[in-house]
Amino acid sequence: MLNRFPDSGGSLKGALWIDLFNPTGEETKTVSSALSISVPDRAELEEIESSSRLQAEKGVIQLSLPVSAHGEEPGPTPVGFVLSEKFLVTVRYTEMQAFQAAARQCTKQSEPLTSSAAVFAALIEGMVDYGADMLEQIAGSLNGVSQTVFRRYSNTRQHNIARSNKRMRETLVTVGVAGERLSQIRESILGLQRVVPYAADKAKDWMGSEVAARLKTVSNDLQSLSDFEVHLSNKVQFLLDAVLGFINTEQNDIFKVLTIASVIGIPPTFIASMYGMNFKSMPEYDWAYGYEWGLFLIVLSIVLPVIWFKWRGWW
Repeated sequence: MLNRFPDSGGSLKGALWIDLFNPTGEETKTVSSALSISVPDRAELEEIESSSRLQAEKGVIQLSLPVSAHGEEPGPTPVGFVLSEKFLVTVRYTEMQAFQAAARQCTKQSEPLTSSAAVFAALIEGMVDYGADMLEQIAGSLNGVSQTVFRRYSNTRQHNIARSNKRMRETLVTVGVAGERLSQIRESILGLQRVVPYAADKAKDWMGSEVAARLKTVSNDLQSLSDFEVHLSNKVQFLLDAVLGFINTEQNDIFKVLTIASVIGIPPTFIASMYGMNFKSMPEYDWAYGYEWGLFLIVLSIVLPVIWFKWRGWW
């Protein structure tokens, strides 16, 4: 889809911003021919080396970076910018809130965006705001997980093992999803931290002081978001270790119960087996209370180990 702003319905040369959303090959060729530029395709935008993501030639700056998944997308997608003094061309493959907000701002009657650099700054600011919102959501999710882990599992004994295991698995999935989202946001933040100063430097002659000041503020915001993302990544690792630690503790408790049960079961089994040999020389067979004596030994062999384990604090 090819969108132009302002939408005059005329030649692409008069457009301030041309947005290519999931473009076809024909749309890419049309823009390239009309503006005499090279519009990158998806394969070129997905290149990871800096020389491919940051290029400037004859007053035209070409930039690309990955953005975190939006909506139902499984992973990050690339976004490309072709910026010059007269126009901005964007290439993207996902719906993005920043682009929708910038499009509304371009069509406003009062204080519309009047330069390609201003549109670029508005898009970058929107992407930074979206990343900040995602980090806030992840922080809230991790705080909820932290309360669940350290309040529920440390203060109460989990009697229903199956239910406890289900909650543990759900907690691991939640923390894992948060870690995956943080990884995508980290890629976006790193890409923006490379793109913003590069564009500000290459376009300093025609960008304007107001836009340059906005990009400088964006750079400071990106540094703050980067520090916050590192904090959240550390918290994710801490929660993963904590949850796995509680899982190991519960497994140890189960093994301890099974071990104690097996130890308690050995003495009565031995006594019952001994008196089940039916040898004539065993005097207890002739006792009037021989049967009761055998039962008493069996019960005593169970009770004594239980008392011992309780006294030692093993159970």
